[in-house]
Amino acid sequence: MFSARDKEQMIVRGSNPDEVLRQIEYFRTGFPFLPVIEAAGPGKGILQVSDTEVEKLKLLFDEKAGSGLKIMKFVPASGAASRMFKSLFAALEELNSGKGEEEVLAGNKDAREFYERIDDFAFAGELKDIIRKEGKNRGFRNFLEYLLNAGGMNYGSMPKGLLLFHKYGYACRTPFEEHLVEGVSYAKDNKDVVRLHFTVSPEHETAFASLLERVKEKYEAQFGVSFEVGFSQQKPSTDTIAVDLNNLPFREEDGSLLFRPGGHGALLENLNDLDADLVFIKNIDNVVPDKLKQPTFTYKKVLAGLLLKYQDQIFLYQKELNEKFPHSIESGFLAEASGFLENILNTKPAENHYYTEKEDLVRYLREKFNRPLRVCGMVKNQGEPGGGPFLTRNHDGTVSLQIAESVQIDHDDPVRADIARHATHFNPVDLVCGLKNYKGKKYDLMQFRDPATGFISRKSKDGKDLKAQELPGLWNGAMSDWNTVFVEVPVETFNPVKTVNDLLRDQHQ
Repeated sequence: MFSARDKEQMIVRGSNPDEVLRQIEYFRTGFPFLPVIEAAGPGKGILQVSDTEVEKLKLLFDEKAGSGLKIMKFVPASGAASRMFKSLFAALEELNSGKGEEEVLAGNKDAREFYERIDDFAFAGELKDIIRKEGKNRGFRNFLEYLLNAGGMNYGSMPKGLLLFHKYGYACRTPFEEHLVEGVSYAKDNKDVVRLHFTVSPEHETAFASLLERVKEKYEAQFGVSFEVGFSQQKPSTDTIAVDLNNLPFREEDGSLLFRPGGHGALLENLNDLDADLVFIKNIDNVVPDKLKQPTFTYKKVLAGLLLKYQDQIFLYQKELNEKFPHSIESGFLAEASGFLENILNTKPAENHYYTEKEDLVRYLREKFNRPLRVCGMVKNQGEPGGGPFLTRNHDGTVSLQIAESVQIDHDDPVRADIARHATHFNPVDLVCGLKNYKGKKYDLMQFRDPATGFISRKSKDGKDLKAQELPGLWNGAMSDWNTVFVEVPVETFNPVKTVNDLLRDQHQ
């Protein structure tokens, strides 16, 4: 299937030919649906934390953070903002086709709201200055052209992290800056160092680094901290091969293979490269102005406090299970560890599997406790698109908590469709991760993913149809074999910006 030239191309990219063949096989067979058993909810895998417990967990986190814990915040920030402006691009296309402004505004309510409330956007001042300097009028067309296109603000081609989101009097902040400010409250160590890591696209890293250089000293002086900010890019070796509709490798005009970015699951390698005791993960667009940040600060510490509380117990189990021979481990300890695994971590043995021999039970517990730990915030479902929390059956027959996307669930199966339909909670991408074992040694995160949980989608290139493949999502299949805890968090902590007009919501004003 692959020529010598193909293999040379893979070597240059760092791609593994065997992995490429596996990807092609997934195109042929499809990915299996995730066998969801039940939607997670309060009392069924999602913890609800009382006000008293909130204060205890915040105190626990603050004490641990003050004792030398190395904390980092990881923010996927490579996504382009083009989808934010879909309605505006459509309006501009209609104008360019000859329609009048009034007709376009009458038929596109999103564009109309944008135009009517232009002064409420943080970027309005800069946009108007550009239009004034160009000697143009402040008409609807000029607002669109100078906002979206090169020669103006070029927002249609920029990443979300660099757009102006929020106003503070005469100053404005980007999401990148909001994440810096957030990090001061929960990603600061005992030496007042705030560590953040952003994954960015190659063409925008210079712009992110330039923004950091412009604002770093200002925020350090304002908050009395030092920022250590790193950037990384999605590795070319994580790109996935594209195929034609016959599942044969899609080839460019020059005959070379076409590889495409593998989705946010590819960032598992970037996360795996970090050295930290505790890592917060949050999307770039889920930020709010300072006046609304307090719930975020509180529940970030709650999630981290829970992770540290449970991690201490897991470390005790790891030490006992890893350092003693099975026959010397007391039965009472094994019963306690089994109960913790099943009742706190919601991991249950394979159906009809009984560990009658102590050696078998120790082996099972050792395997399940020697894994990374994540604590994930979940919000009550408000109709947002995206994944949710479920109890699922895994490839080894065990049952555990997973975050599943809608596409991973077989909606043609009435039982599974009903489970998905009655799901009460939603995944806002609000995670805290423990990446080391009881000896302080980092886990190799690549060993705890499920390769059979990817996605296939239809795309086109140069007018030709193709099929593309995404790797198991970062918080989906890429973390399939982690120990997992779900916690209900207030919906106030989830304020994503998916369209430009989301910036007009009260949470962003």
